[in-house]
Amino acid sequence: MNSKHSTIIKNSWQRCRDAGLSHSSAPIIEMETGSSLARTTEEHSGLIETTQQKVLPFYDSLLANSNCLITLANTKGQVLNSWGEQRFFTQHQPQVFQNGVQWKEQLIGTNAIGTALETGSIVQVFHDEHFLSSNRFMAGSAAPLFDADRRMTGVLSISSDAYMPSSHTLGMVKLMSQAIENQLIASRFQATHHLFWFNTSPENIDSQWSSLLVFNDEGIIVSANRRAEVVLGQNLALQRLEQLFDVKMEQVLSHPPFTPFPLTSRSQSNYFGLTIPPTTPKGRQLDFRLSPQTIDIAAPTDRPLDLEQLNTGDPRLAKAINQASRILDTDIPILIHGETGVGKEVFVNALHQSSRRSHAPLIAVNCAAIPSELVESELFGYEKGAFTGAHTKGYVGLIRKSDKGTLFLDELGDMPINVQARLLRVLQERKVTPLGSTTSYPVDFKLVSATNRNLKADVERGSFRQDLYYRVTGLNITLPALRERTDKEALIRFILRKYAYGDEVPSLSVEVLAMFKQHPWPGNIRQMVSVIQIAAAMAGDETITSEHLPDDFINDLKPYESAPIQPLLGATASDLAAVPNLVEQVAEPVSNNQEWLDIYEEYGRNISATAKALNVSRNTLYKRLREQGLR
Repeated sequence: MNSKHSTIIKNSWQRCRDAGLSHSSAPIIEMETGSSLARTTEEHSGLIETTQQKVLPFYDSLLANSNCLITLANTKGQVLNSWGEQRFFTQHQPQVFQNGVQWKEQLIGTNAIGTALETGSIVQVFHDEHFLSSNRFMAGSAAPLFDADRRMTGVLSISSDAYMPSSHTLGMVKLMSQAIENQLIASRFQATHHLFWFNTSPENIDSQWSSLLVFNDEGIIVSANRRAEVVLGQNLALQRLEQLFDVKMEQVLSHPPFTPFPLTSRSQSNYFGLTIPPTTPKGRQLDFRLSPQTIDIAAPTDRPLDLEQLNTGDPRLAKAINQASRILDTDIPILIHGETGVGKEVFVNALHQSSRRSHAPLIAVNCAAIPSELVESELFGYEKGAFTGAHTKGYVGLIRKSDKGTLFLDELGDMPINVQARLLRVLQERKVTPLGSTTSYPVDFKLVSATNRNLKADVERGSFRQDLYYRVTGLNITLPALRERTDKEALIRFILRKYAYGDEVPSLSVEVLAMFKQHPWPGNIRQMVSVIQIAAAMAGDETITSEHLPDDFINDLKPYESAPIQPLLGATASDLAAVPNLVEQVAEPVSNNQEWLDIYEEYGRNISATAKALNVSRNTLYKRLREQGLR
C-alpha cells in the first residue's frame, strides 16, 4: 500500500476517534425522511437524472455481472439514490443503505463516501480499513463530483461485499465520475455553446477521460473538465482556443461537426478533436474552409518539422539529431531523456517525419495521463466483453494502431509494473494479444520512449523492470534544458514567428531579450512558448516589454549583472549599451516540497486556495504538482 493511501486512512481513523467512535461502535443513523428528503431529492434532481439516465445505461454490465452497489450522495454525505446489488438492503445493516442516511465519518466511521468528502479527492477503502468493525464486510471507492463551475456537487461510490481486484471499483469510479462531470458540463452549455472534445487519437475521442472544452462563438473558453486542465497544464478560464491550439477559430467553426480533425497544442502535443455545435441554431454560418486542394487544418508553415529543421545551432541538440538520424530506419529503439518541457514530443514528431515510416501513424501514449487501471486495455486492446465496462465492440489498442509506424511511449517510467511485463513480451515477440483473446497479432513499429525520470534508479528500487530497461535503451539521447542551450535567440525568433497572432511578427524590447536570455526557464521550451503567447496577446501591436510578461515569469528571474547582448530583431548597439540590471531580488516563495505539499493538503487540494496561500500563480502550482507526479 502506498504511503499516501496509508496517510489518508490513518488521518481518517484519528478523526473517528476525535468524534468519540470506537471500532465496536454501531453506526449512528441520521436520516432525512418525508417532505425534507423530497426537497433534498428535488434540489439534486439534475445530478440524479444525469447519473441514472445518461451514465449508468453505459455500465449495465457492471450492475448485472458484479456484486456492486453504486451510491450517489450529496455534499453532506446524504444518500440520494443507489443502484445495483440489492443484497445490501436485506443483509449487512440494511438501514445504513437507505436513501436519506448520512455517511459522514463522525457517524459511520471511515468509509469511501465520508472520507472522499473530507479529503476532496478520490479514495479507496478496503475491508479492514473501515473504522467500524461492522462495516468491514465491504470495500469501496468514491470520487467527489464537480459541476460546470468546479463546485463540489456530490460523491459517487462503488461498494462490494466480494473480494474483487482492488483496481476494479477504483477504475470504474474514476470513469463514471468523469462521465458524470462531462454530462453536467454538456447539459449546462450544449444549447448555446460549442463543445470541443479532444484526445490522442480519433478512436478514443469518445472515451470518458477525453478532454472537454466549452467555448463561445468568439472562441473564449467558458468551461472545461478537469481532464483538460491537467492535459494542457494550465488554468483555462477565459483563454481563447487559438491560444491553446495551433488552429484558427474560423477553421474550427467551419469544419464539419462531429468529424475528428488533427491539431497541435501550443506546447507541441498532437491531438484529434471534434466540435459539437450548439443545439439552438443561430443562423447561417459563413464557410471559411480552404479549397479542396488545401483542406489541411494547419497552414503549410505549421506542418511538422523534420530533424534537420530542429537544428538551430546548439551543439548538444545537434549531436542528438545526428545520432537519431543514423539509426532512424533501423529497429534500434530510442530512449529520450530530458526535463519536463524540453520538447521531447516535438523531437519525436520530427524523428517520425524524417523516417521511412512517415506515411504511417505516429501513435503517442502518455503513460502518466491514462489512469493506471486502464493502461493495459488502452495499449493492448481487448475483445468485446473482456471485462466489466468494456466497450461492446472491443478495442484494437494503441500498439496495433502503430503498426508500420512509430510508437511513442511518453513518461515511460510511470508505466505500472504489471503492464511492463506485457510490454516486454510484445517487444520480444513483436506480437500483441488483446485482453480476453487467445489470438496474437503481429506488429511492426519503431519504438521511441521518453522519460524525465532516472530509470536506472527506478530499476534499483524495483519500480521498473531491468529486462524492459535494456529493451527500450538501444540509443539514449538527452535533450538539453533550455537554460543550457546556446541557441536561445534563434529559438526565440522561431517561436515569435510560429505563434504570431496575425501577419506581423511581434518584436521584443532589449530589456525583454535580456530577461529571456538570463531566465532559468524551469518549465523549459513549454514555458517559453507560454510566456511569449501571453506577452504577444498583452502587447497587441506594440513591442513586447517587461510589463507584458506574466508575474510568475518575473518571480522566477534572479538578479544578474549586465553583460553584452547580441542584437535581435532590430536592436542596435546603442540600445544594448543602455540595458540596466533589470530586476530586483524577489522574495522566494515556499520552496520546501514538503511544506507546500502540506499546504496543498491543508486546503483540500484546492488549486486556487493553495496558490493564494503560497503567493504563486495557478500555473506555477500546476507545474510543481506535475513535477511531483500529482497532476
